[in-house]
Order: sequence, then C-alpha cells, then structure tokens
Amino acid sequence: MMAQIQNTGAHDTGPTPLPQWFVIRRIFSKQLTSLIMASSTTACLGGTSISSAYRRRPETRPKSLQSPPISKQSDPSSLPSSSSIAITSTIAAVTVSEKNNSNNKISDREKQKEREARERKEEVNQKIASKKAISVILRREATKAIIEKKGGPTNSKKLLPRTVLEALHERVTALRWESALKVFELLREQLWYRPNAGIYIKLIVMLGKCKQPEKAHSLFQSMIDEGCIVNHESYTALVSAYSRSGLIDQAFSLLNQMKSTPGFQGIKPNTITYNTLIDAYGKAGRFGEMESTLMEMLQNRECEPDVWTMNSTLRAFGASGQIETMERCYEKFQSAGIRPSIKTFNILLDSYGKAGSYEKMSAVMEYMQKYYFSWTLVTYNVVIDAFGRAGDLKQMEYLFRLMRSERIKPNCVTLCSLVRAYGRAGSKEKIGGVLRFIENSDVMLDTVFFNCLVDAYGRLGCLAEMREVLQMMEKRGCKPDKITYSTMIKAYTNSGVNSRAKELQDIVGKQDHESGLANDNTY
Repeated sequence: MMAQIQNTGAHDTGPTPLPQWFVIRRIFSKQLTSLIMASSTTACLGGTSISSAYRRRPETRPKSLQSPPISKQSDPSSLPSSSSIAITSTIAAVTVSEKNNSNNKISDREKQKEREARERKEEVNQKIASKKAISVILRREATKAIIEKKGGPTNSKKLLPRTVLEALHERVTALRWESALKVFELLREQLWYRPNAGIYIKLIVMLGKCKQPEKAHSLFQSMIDEGCIVNHESYTALVSAYSRSGLIDQAFSLLNQMKSTPGFQGIKPNTITYNTLIDAYGKAGRFGEMESTLMEMLQNRECEPDVWTMNSTLRAFGASGQIETMERCYEKFQSAGIRPSIKTFNILLDSYGKAGSYEKMSAVMEYMQKYYFSWTLVTYNVVIDAFGRAGDLKQMEYLFRLMRSERIKPNCVTLCSLVRAYGRAGSKEKIGGVLRFIENSDVMLDTVFFNCLVDAYGRLGCLAEMREVLQMMEKRGCKPDKITYSTMIKAYTNSGVNSRAKELQDIVGKQDHESGLANDNTY
C-alpha cells in the first residue's frame, strides 16, 4: 500500500504537497471524529445511526488518494440501522402490552363477576341465618318462660336442649337445689332426653353441699333405675353428701356395702372415697375412726395415700389444736414420699396461727419463700387473719398492702378478717376505711361479712351504724339470718335497749314459724 501512495505523488505538478502520511492521518482522524460524534448523538437522541455518520465524508478530498478497500461483510451500510431495530422492538413491546391489557381486563371482569356472585350468596345466607336466629331466640324465650312458670306454649316436651341444660347449670352452680330439681324433672320429660350419669353426679354433689342427703340418695337410686353406669365418682359423691351432713355412719355403711354387696358390680372404694371418709371423720372430731380408715386404706394395695389424704389428716388434727400430732403425721407422710402442696402449707399456717405459735408460723413462711412457693389468696387470708387475731394491726395492714401490690384481689374473707380485727381493736375509723374500699371495688359481699360488720359495730356500741348495716344488706341483695339478728339482739341488750331487742326477737320467731311451714311443703 505504501508503494502505491508513493507512485501517485510522483506525477503531481503544483505547489509542494504535504507529506502523504500526514494527509492520510488527517483524513482518518476526521473520519474517526465523525464516528465518535455520531455514536454520542445516537446514544443521546436515538435518531442518527453510526452508519449514516460514517458516510459523511469531507467535500474536498484529494483525487489521488484512494480509500482503503473495505469488504462487504464489514460495510456499515449493509447492516440494519439501530433506529429500525428500536422501532421494531417498540412495536413488539406495544403489541405485547396490548395483549396483556386485554387479558387483565378479561380477568378483572371475571373477578368482578365472582365477587358479585359471592356477595349475593352471602346476603342470602345472612337472611337465612337471621331467620334461624330469630326462631332460636323465640324458642329460647318460650323455654325460659316455661322454666320460670311465666306462661308460654302448652307443649313443654319439645324445648331446646341447650336452654334447659343452661338453666339447670345456673341453678346447680348457685346451689338453688329446689329450683334445680324442678328443672331436672322438666328435663326428664323432654322427648330428646337420655339418662346421663354426669348430670346425676352434679346434682348429688350439689345436694351434698346443701346438706340434703336424702334427696341425694333418691337421685342415686333413680340413676341406677334408669340404667346409668355407676362408678367410683357416683359413689364418692353420695358418700360425700352423707359426710357433709354429719351422717358419718351412713357414709361408712355405704362404703361397707360397696365392698361386700355383689350387686354393686364389683366396684371397690378408691383413694378418693377413703379421702372423703377421712375428711368427714376429721371434721366430726372422730379421730379414732379416722385413723382406722387411714390404716385400712394403707392395707389396700390399690389405694395409695396422696397429698389430699395428708391435707385431710393435718387439717383434722390442726383444727382441734393437736399440733404435735399434726407435726408427726406431716413427717410420716413426707417419709412416705408424699410431697406437700401450697394447700398443705396453708393448713399448717392456719393451725399455727389459731394456736398462737407465731414462731412456727414464721418458719413455714420462710420455708415457702426458700423453695419458691408463691402465696395464693388463701395464704394471704390465713396470715392476715392470724395477725388480726393477735392484734398486730401494722403487720396485718402491711400484708394487705403487699397482697394488693402483687395484684391478688381481696375477697369477702379478707375483708371479714380486717373488720373483725378493727372491731376488737375499737377502731371505728378503720372500719369506715374498709367500707370506702368496698365502694371503689367490685368485691362480692355475702351475709357472713355483714354479720362481722354488725358484730364490730355492736362491740363499739355504734347502734346507729349497726342499724344502717341492714339497709346495706338490702341494697346488696343479702338477707339477714339468725346470726345477724342474734348479734344485734346481744348488742341492744348490752346497751340497755331492751325494746329494740324485743322487736328483733319477735321477727326471729316469725321467721322460724314461716320456715317451718315451708319445710312441710318442700318439694
């Protein structure tokens, strides 16, 4: 190539030309500059291609120079321009986006239709549910009207099961045994009724708490007649009903009948049955029978003593003041591998507190703290009552504040201990503070609390405040009992107000007469 360039320059005539290598360099530098500017313009505007910039050659070009040969494959003009590629890709992208938009519109219409269909279906279901709810409410109201004997439909054998069972549960929980038995008779009249041992057992336990052992035995016999399965739980409920009423002999005879009679389907007393008898003997103060029952239980391999056995035994000896015997029993149970519970420590604290053994009481509290036994409501009630009996009001009030700081809600037993302690200490103002605390709380009060309040005001000679307690009882829905009136009669007699005491005695006599007539007509 260099030889060809030299030959061309030898035939020119004119002014002295520039060196050929310089001319070639300048031409290629201009082409290279044009290419760079064209590429930058294309990158910024996207409208000019590299090939078009490459074709922009200078207008004045030496005729003797020949451009270097370029092959067809490397000719930029033969390649497709970038603008055409961009337009093609843009058209393809627009086409794809239009298809996607059309598909999205179709799917949106389908979703809208599905949503509308679902809403129509839900609306129909709500109407049906509302109609059913109204009918159920009406049937429940009719059932409640029959139960409460307020009138209603004459057909009382097709009542709603749920409403009848709820009414029965409410009366059993509230220990309204007469009304509960009436609802149970209504339950047995229903067409859908099937004998259930669980319902019988709940009623027997309720009657035992209400000290109605004869009614409990009658239900037990009805349960057997209706073909219910008789198990340990049912027999234990009946034994407990006898023992709660102090009929220990009947309970023990039933226990012997269970062990000896073949008709009892081979049911033998279990640990719960023996625990019930041990607790009954302990509460009745019959310690000889209690110990013999405990020995019989130990001889039975199928009945092993547990923590309930230990608690019943300790409670029996502790409540009677036999502290040494209680401690020996505690050691024997522990050596047998029975671990104490929080109830066990509550029994020990209560026994030591009533016996005035405050050092041992403090030792029990330290033991509980050492082994991380958290205090319960019963624990605080026992300790507060113990310090109140001892006249240590500062320690009692400190424990009450500690109880509230730990977010343990005081109950009626706690307030009774406070009022009793303040009444013995002659602190009328502190009793008023307890009443203000009650006004700002939701503590449920009972007749026992008001009896403690009447006794405290009676000790202080505050007869006007004592009379106001009866109004407070009426507002709270509590009825005065014999203890209420006898406490007021004693206070009036000690204060020399015999006329008022005579009036209260007449009221008590009238109530006794009315209760006697009511017992004659008991269901």
